Amino acid sequence: MPRYSDERREAILKKLLPPQNRSVPDVAREEGVSEQTLYNWRKQCRSEGVPVPGHQSKTDSWSAEARFAVVLETASLSEAELSRYCREKGLYPEQVREWKAACIAGAATQPLQE
Repeated sequence: MPRYSDERREAILKKLLPPQNRSVPDVAREEGVSEQTLYNWRKQCRSEGVPVPGHQSKTDSWSAEARFAVVLETASLSEAELSRYCREKGLYPEQVREWKAACIAGAATQPLQE
């Protein structure tokens, strides 16, 4: 079983994280790492609190951190750029807008400090 350096592991894991959000099979093929190894690394990242979205059919299962990361990534995009981003990530622009509204609503419920 090959042992990977921390630097190599981090570089590979970055491909699974925003903004790339690539699929495990795609990264595994490209990097020559088994899919199971990548799934284990991703699981370990999640247990450490790193927001790692999975390529699941239900985007509702994305963590709040992953949704917030998408909102931040798309905040400055034009409508065409947002559509392209959503196609690449398996999202709908409406979902991103809903997530943005939820972030704003959550922030609005906090009392203002003077």
